[in-house]
Amino acid sequence: MVAMSKMGVAGLFFVEPGVKVNGKCYRDVLLSQQMLPDIRHVADDSFVFQQDSAPAHRARDTIELLQRETADFISPESYGPQQSDLNGVDYTIWRIMQQRV
Repeated sequence: MVAMSKMGVAGLFFVEPGVKVNGKCYRDVLLSQQMLPDIRHVADDSFVFQQDSAPAHRARDTIELLQRETADFISPESYGPQQSDLNGVDYTIWRIMQQRV
């Protein structure tokens, strides 16, 4: 997983092979312990959090956490899954990485 913004890249986060990224893992480990602290280090609280509509991202408890812990959150229901202009990681970063590999 990766967090990016115009202020810089907050981090590239890896999940150990075999780990199932369900809602609890995503919230308790990836978001709370890694991504949100890293993002705040880069952008303080001046960021908008947006993610795709993966099941762990859509979980009710995940949405509640992000609404509570971020200043501005775009929920998965607010955009279509194939909108490349709102999903820079899937349509830009991964394409560049694939080309380089």
